Amino acid sequence: MPELKAFRVKGEFMMGRRWQPFSKEFAAEDKETCAELAYSILGSNHNVKRKFIKIEGIEQIMKTEDIEDLAVRGKLEAKK
Repeated sequence: MPELKAFRVKGEFMMGRRWQPFSKEFAAEDKETCAELAYSILGSNHNVKRKFIKIEGIEQIMKTEDIEDLAVRGKLEAKK
């Protein structure tokens, strides 16, 4: 089973008539998987199609203490 890493995704999505910025953390195997998770979760939670979600950057979070989302931190610590 591949190792999970923490990533922070930043971008914006269309909410009504304006673009809403977002920053969300995910536990994923790589950046491509992380992007798919971002599209899936944002689309599901906010009823937004992928074409209305703009991902501006994906960065890997190297230190566990820099992870703000407790669910993501828990997933990574459970794998150790």
